[in-house]
Amino acid sequence: MTHAPGRLTSLTPGQPIVYGGDRVATVSDELAATFRPGDRVIVDPASGALLHVPADEHDRAAEAVGAAAAAFAGLARCTDDQITAFFHGFADRLADDTVFAPIAAANTDDVDRARARGRSTTRLELSTRMRADMVDGLRGWATTTSSRDEVVRNVEHDGWTVEARRAPLGVVGFVFEGRPNVFADAAGVVRTGNTVVFRIGSDALGTARAIVEHALEPALDAAGLPSGTVSLVASAAHAAGWALFSDPRLSLAVARGSGPAVAQLGAVARSAGIAVSLHGTGGAWMVAAPDADTERFRLAVRHSLDRKVCNTLNVCCIVGERAADLVPTFIAAVEEAGEQRGAETRVHATAAALRHVPDELTARTVRVERADGVHDEPFVSEYAVGDLGHEWEWEGSPEVTLHVVESVDEAVALCNEHSPHFVAALVSESASEHDRFFATVDAPFVGDGMTRWVDGQYALDAPELGLSNWEGGRMLGRGGILSGDSVFTVRYRARITDAGLHR
Repeated sequence: MTHAPGRLTSLTPGQPIVYGGDRVATVSDELAATFRPGDRVIVDPASGALLHVPADEHDRAAEAVGAAAAAFAGLARCTDDQITAFFHGFADRLADDTVFAPIAAANTDDVDRARARGRSTTRLELSTRMRADMVDGLRGWATTTSSRDEVVRNVEHDGWTVEARRAPLGVVGFVFEGRPNVFADAAGVVRTGNTVVFRIGSDALGTARAIVEHALEPALDAAGLPSGTVSLVASAAHAAGWALFSDPRLSLAVARGSGPAVAQLGAVARSAGIAVSLHGTGGAWMVAAPDADTERFRLAVRHSLDRKVCNTLNVCCIVGERAADLVPTFIAAVEEAGEQRGAETRVHATAAALRHVPDELTARTVRVERADGVHDEPFVSEYAVGDLGHEWEWEGSPEVTLHVVESVDEAVALCNEHSPHFVAALVSESASEHDRFFATVDAPFVGDGMTRWVDGQYALDAPELGLSNWEGGRMLGRGGILSGDSVFTVRYRARITDAGLHR
């Protein structure tokens, strides 16, 4: 290994990289061959993976964060009216068909390319509804009362007073996959005086660039806000996300998506000392208690499978004494959800559940639509209890796991062991059973019916930045719904009326 003072300039195959105090990762032949002076290596502290950040990706992210940091200082000198004008301007441009035309064209290209690669386009397509939701969300922020210098507490002393005041947090780094509407959601941090840097997945990068060019930057300019207030790291490389989340100038790192990539981003940010909000795997759990009302249960299942998002029903547990009637009810509800979508459905039943499924259903073949195409599979087939943690990333065909348990307590234990610690629902007529469920299930979102209520806009009437599960630990001092107005810190201001005050 050769290097300039304090700077890594090359790697050799088999070279050990120490991390975590007592663990060692080894440089691969490929990494050694591609590493160049100016590049960086980040160790994923969870897996030991060596993440290669080429110099150009690091510089691209660093430039965006630098612009956001400068804009944060400038934003403090801007008025609330200017911030309001930005949200109105952004919304008006997205609502204008002429302005939106090139954005729609870019999105069509993104969707076509994603389909050609066998990628899911469920959340990528900028539909009429998504566009309307973006516009409504931005106008919602425009009418939200500013709280960036709100007094939250006064402490009175003899001769002096201390005020606790809300203040902007700083620069928020935001990585998300192929959901263009997140631009409008996350722009909400500007309402409380923060700035934000985006990095979007390759599937939606063309759409993101078009939104920035035709709507976002013109709105910032017209409102007189600093140009780096909201910015995009225009790179399709995963390395750009690693570079962004390892920049210590971030005050908060938000990752929205699913699976190992989000967990890895969170690990990178934590290792850099940055607070994180991770929206990793979703997948809701539902439990039917012995006293569950059959019709309420049917409706809860059906309405939790209307589309695939993070709060979609993924695992359903039915207490054994009700299996004879509720398993058929569950299967009927799943089929109803499929019919509503014009698609066939798929049920994965554990051995305990399969005993209550008629043979003709296991012998039946259905056409299952997934991102990689259409598959002919059994309608109901056996599934291992040990795999209950798997999240079904279905595309057109609702797909769900069914398990039969001895008790609600057993279902809670399985949920706490296998679920992403995200959404849990209990269908029961007993208030005490609901209280016990709420006290024992390890999830930030707990309900008594359909699981799809978990959404910032739907539940709290506020555009959300993300929903946090508890796989990476519970959060300090705030809820699992992260919204633009919840990104703040607290400053203290002393007002001394007694000039002779001393200690």
